[in-house]
Amino acid sequence: MPDLENRTMNQRVRLNIRISRNTLAFAVSDPTAVNQVVYEPYIVKSGISLAANLREAFRECDLLNRGYQRAQVLVDSPVLMIPIQEFDETAKEQLYHHSVTGMEGCVVLHSVLPDLNAVAVFSINKDLKLVIDDHFDDVRFVHLVQPVWSLLHQRSHTGVHKKLYAYYHDKRLEVFCFDKNRFRFCNSFDAAHSRDAVFFVLYAWKQMGMDVQNDELYVTGDIPDREWSIEALRTYCRKVYVINPVAEFNRAPVTQIKGMPFDLQTLFVKGGG
Repeated sequence: MPDLENRTMNQRVRLNIRISRNTLAFAVSDPTAVNQVVYEPYIVKSGISLAANLREAFRECDLLNRGYQRAQVLVDSPVLMIPIQEFDETAKEQLYHHSVTGMEGCVVLHSVLPDLNAVAVFSINKDLKLVIDDHFDDVRFVHLVQPVWSLLHQRSHTGVHKKLYAYYHDKRLEVFCFDKNRFRFCNSFDAAHSRDAVFFVLYAWKQMGMDVQNDELYVTGDIPDREWSIEALRTYCRKVYVINPVAEFNRAPVTQIKGMPFDLQTLFVKGGG
């Protein structure tokens, strides 16, 4: 009976698959787990594609062999933001490839962000998507940063000063800000090095016309050369705040899971995991 109950539960629960350019990880809600979530990163083998790595993972990883039939896939790829009122699904591929180069051989996807009056258009490698579709009956694709956009959009409504956000993950940097219920700025940069990352943040700060004395900069994630980066930003921006997941999520159990990225933590705490 317990095995039957587990199989039935696994048919209802949605497994989360996180795909960045060079990493794979899997996570699922589990009330019986110590931190109420099971998180399983996968060590990607160099020399073979991510799709081939995912096929290997289906043979090796415990979570992928529990019989889950539903999955949510968080994809890290270049994103094109389109206002909801201007979005035409039949034209999304043409617009995406016109705006983003080097993404041939990919499937163009989209995710609606109703609270932000925007549609995020992004892509996934065709072979990678085929592996996922072959293993699950019900698959939902979202952009990897989507949980963080939603969380920090809510924060943007507090106070009277403008806010700029910088999220570091997977040697990438996401910089964005909001104007009421829409994106004012949203861009991403390769930022393996702290000096480059600080330059990109300050460039966006200047481009948005932020006030050095009064406006606010929030940073979070896997910040390279953390202490130096924060001090360098504070040289040019008076109000720099680091978002600590433990404090942000009121010591939620998921924040105790070593190595779990902020986007996945946000997903489980704020819903959708």
